[in-house]
Amino acid sequence: MLHVPAPPNTPSNPFRGVPLHQRATSVKERMQRLEQKTNLITPDIKHIWNQALDAPMDVEATWIHSDLHPCNVLVEAGVITGIIDWGDITAGDRAADLAAIWMLFSDVKVRQQAIAAYANASEATLERARGWAVFFDAMLLDTGLVDNPRFAAIGEKTLRLITEDV
Repeated sequence: MLHVPAPPNTPSNPFRGVPLHQRATSVKERMQRLEQKTNLITPDIKHIWNQALDAPMDVEATWIHSDLHPCNVLVEAGVITGIIDWGDITAGDRAADLAAIWMLFSDVKVRQQAIAAYANASEATLERARGWAVFFDAMLLDTGLVDNPRFAAIGEKTLRLITEDV
């Protein structure tokens, strides 16, 4: 079960679900590269990222999937039917998983419904989730522009969606 307290001996992952400030250097480098290649790293994206960095960690580590993105979510007839690739399950910040809201749902109303359905998400958790979305999408876009058009499309689309909610 995800997003429940993880026991003290839960495996940790040095990259997944960690405090966002631990990923700040790599995100800054990716954003700088992307600014040279695209117009997607806007002032709004930078503001969302900086807000996420400043958002307090207001929940304890929980079990997280830590790699939720459209390629790992199975959908049939518009309904999520399964999640694959559990290789990075770890204890960490649930906000890393909540970032999938912006990667999976194009409609702002559906994103709002998903957030409302996740009843225990504080504003700080949602700010961190938006930051994790920026992290994942900058990574997907940056690597995708090299050799994976599908990742690039996910990154581009989601960076645009994140700014819709600002």
